[in-house]
Amino acid sequence: MAAIESVTLGEAGVSSDLSIWGLVMQADLVVQVVMIALALSSVWCWAIIFDKVRYFRRLRQQAEQFEEAFWSGGSLEELYERVGGVPEHPLAALFVVVMREWTHAVKRGLSSQDGTVHSNLQGRIDRIINVTLAREMEALERHMGFLATVGSTAPFVGLFGTVWGIMNSFQAIAMTKNTSLAVVAPGIAEALLATALGLVAAIPAVVAYNKLSNDMGRYAGRLESFAGEFTALLSRQLVEGQT
Repeated sequence: MAAIESVTLGEAGVSSDLSIWGLVMQADLVVQVVMIALALSSVWCWAIIFDKVRYFRRLRQQAEQFEEAFWSGGSLEELYERVGGVPEHPLAALFVVVMREWTHAVKRGLSSQDGTVHSNLQGRIDRIINVTLAREMEALERHMGFLATVGSTAPFVGLFGTVWGIMNSFQAIAMTKNTSLAVVAPGIAEALLATALGLVAAIPAVVAYNKLSNDMGRYAGRLESFAGEFTALLSRQLVEGQT
């Protein structure tokens, strides 16, 4: 009876701390690297998520205020003077670059009867709009690739830690020739923790990526709609200038 108790106590001493911190500290070096990488990825993902959510909320508010000022019937030149210095959001930046080209064309004294000049001006404005839209959307998409990468790879990285932990468990069984739970529990617990950390990093990243992608798509549509309405307004002014 005493021998059985001593064996049981010896087996229990293989892993006396099965807490999360204890599992991390007693894990194999490879598993520790996997856990730390997944934990840091999760923290960085949440930082990106909070920053993007606040940023898109601010963009929507700024867009609503700008569109209200744009369609209020006031002078576009006055609005250009007010926001032309440093545009604070993509909608204002789009307005500024178009108005800058328009103002330069007016200052050059283009003839209102020259249809070729008007066509060239319209073509330049369209190219400027496309370049500005591409640049602003590229800025909005910053760090989105990291969310996509974590969402798609974190489960597999966690799975790698799982496989490595199970391999350690089998090695412990082979060395001790003992299949008791006390021998295999530490490796299995490490493996499960690596899997859990992979899911903790991947799930929020995937959900946030889908949500933020939808927000960017709606905002891109808003920019394109504004650009179309703005160019139509300028085209009407050109036509009115010819008549």
